[in-house]
Amino acid sequence: MKPTLFLLAAGMGSRYGGLKQLDGLGPNGETIMDYSIYDAIQAGFGKIVWVIRKDFEEQFRTQILAKYEGQVPCELCFQALDALPEGFSVPEGRQKPWGTNHAVLMGKDVIREPFCVINCDDFYGRDAFMQIGKFLANLPEGSKNEYAMVGFRCCNTLSENGSVARGVCAYNDKRHLTDVVERTEIMRTTPTNLPEGRLSAAASPLGGNEEGLLPICFKDEQGEWQPLEENVPVSMNMWGFTPDYFDYSEAYFKEFLSDPKNMENLKAEFFIPLMVNKLITEGTATCEVLDTTSKWFGVTYAADRQATVERIQKLVDEGVYPNKLF
Repeated sequence: MKPTLFLLAAGMGSRYGGLKQLDGLGPNGETIMDYSIYDAIQAGFGKIVWVIRKDFEEQFRTQILAKYEGQVPCELCFQALDALPEGFSVPEGRQKPWGTNHAVLMGKDVIREPFCVINCDDFYGRDAFMQIGKFLANLPEGSKNEYAMVGFRCCNTLSENGSVARGVCAYNDKRHLTDVVERTEIMRTTPTNLPEGRLSAAASPLGGNEEGLLPICFKDEQGEWQPLEENVPVSMNMWGFTPDYFDYSEAYFKEFLSDPKNMENLKAEFFIPLMVNKLITEGTATCEVLDTTSKWFGVTYAADRQATVERIQKLVDEGVYPNKLF
């Protein structure tokens, strides 16, 4: 079966025009999401599914879904605050959605084949879709407990306009994920407590790059900058799962909701890495870290927008994408 692309789009609002997910960045007003869908089709994906809010359905179908008609089968599912297992209710005062893995869980009734989960506002690149598409397509029919994550090289995921948050990944000799540590501030800067004379303006030996750039660093728990390898894999929320993942998520979400601290904390969220970490830690599943040469980009900061427009235009000029996608 061809794999399915599952886009997390429940963060979109009805006044979509001002949201970065639907900002026209391509030469004909294409969004970052359009390029992801185009790349997925090129990589052999056979269906597109979005998770959105129910109150956005009519506008979504008219202004977004319509452009893909005739290109690829499409389906919608819906995330709502009260979409909870039987016996649970929304805590008083809770307004924040339940998180990315709750959004994934909403696809259980419409996805029955291997699938890739992505954010709708990140530009992942063709090679990333090729890698995850190949992994999912090559799984034997009925496969379970064998998942994947595209590990972007950290140096390919930075913003020139400030720090970024990334899940820094560790893996074993089989390239199976062993740990993801969320680092909320990563950027090129001078490491803290660097011995005098170790770093010159012309070279950055700790960074391991050949362009004379400052090394990549993350801010640790003590607020100090520590060097990070250029090519260390980081998570950009591009995951590959099989349908058994829904069953695990359903069961663990009940555990999550049964924990008083998660119900008392009105901002507690059920994240994908939380679920994946549980499954790999207990030995239930493996998650292969796939390498990609793709360079991520997006609009993390307002100042990123023009650079993103220029990078897309360059890809069009080079023939990677047609001038008009759909």
